[in-house]
Amino acid sequence: MPDLIDRLLDARGPSGYETAAAAVWREEAARFATETWGDVHGNSFAAINPGAAPRVMLAGHIDEIGLMVNHIDDEGYVWVKSVGGWDAQVLVGQRVEFLTETGLVAGVVGRRAIHLIAGDEGEKAVKLKDLWIDIGAASAEEARARVSIGDVAVIRSDTLDLNDDLVAARSIDDRVGAFVVLEALRRAAEKKCSAHVVAAATVQEEIGYMAAGGARTGSYGLDPDVGIVVDVTHATDHPSVDKKEHGDIRLAGGPVLARGAAINPVVFSRLARAAEDAGFVVQIQAIPAMTGTDADAIRMSRAGVATGLVSIPNRYMHSPNQIVSRRDLDQAAEIIAVFVAGLSDGDSFLPA
Repeated sequence: MPDLIDRLLDARGPSGYETAAAAVWREEAARFATETWGDVHGNSFAAINPGAAPRVMLAGHIDEIGLMVNHIDDEGYVWVKSVGGWDAQVLVGQRVEFLTETGLVAGVVGRRAIHLIAGDEGEKAVKLKDLWIDIGAASAEEARARVSIGDVAVIRSDTLDLNDDLVAARSIDDRVGAFVVLEALRRAAEKKCSAHVVAAATVQEEIGYMAAGGARTGSYGLDPDVGIVVDVTHATDHPSVDKKEHGDIRLAGGPVLARGAAINPVVFSRLARAAEDAGFVVQIQAIPAMTGTDADAIRMSRAGVATGLVSIPNRYMHSPNQIVSRRDLDQAAEIIAVFVAGLSDGDSFLPA
């Protein structure tokens, strides 16, 4: 389990360019799944018990946020746009790697030193348009020989274990979700699950917005009866967070079950029961409207899908060093495996 998580977290795969991470996922899936395949958008799928009922989709998106080359100036500095939602403050001084046709190109995010920023300007939040990337080029010609408009980049970092449980990485959102659904599928097979279960590593969630990227087309093609989405949610167990507004969500406090209008109440109840049967404590998150995850697309696919959302508490989301608990990942996979192993043909998910 730790080896697969680390390989997924270290793979480079911003939205639209997820192939390296997807290859790691599909290689592992092929070890136990009945069948594996991909689609035109880059989604990856692994299934057990094809043709059985009910049909279940387990989805975790495999893309991460990144940067894209937008302009190369006369001095050889590279200017970028965001791929997904960045807080520009955390980018200052970071090392990055561009994914080019000829290989990786290293760079450093530049900004004027504090000594060169006059007056109140130094107190203002920096914007991405004010940052550049220095790849060591002396001219536009040299820079253009190494990177091209449209090349993407990710933060240069390695997965870091803070202790025996907590792990930090740049791509936790949502490689850990892609991991959990695959691990849940493996465990479901070991539990002699009779349902047709398909794990999906979906793409382009970070840029999908209401369209939800590859999850929309993936769910349309699969036409599942039930959908379980695994994504991260904000841990609020660190300083300066208002729990009255954002809830009380803690790392290593157990997986988080979403409850609200977008969540099928039968799926929620059965997930809660699966957690109890597995002997785990879960945290509950109130989501009165849209979830902001792949669940929003899957639940509205075709004539509608009974959908639940299992979230992993995550500190410092959309930063170069996000933190999650390996224990939370393990328990999430087990809860989902128990849930799908308990499904039978003819189960109803109609709200009471």
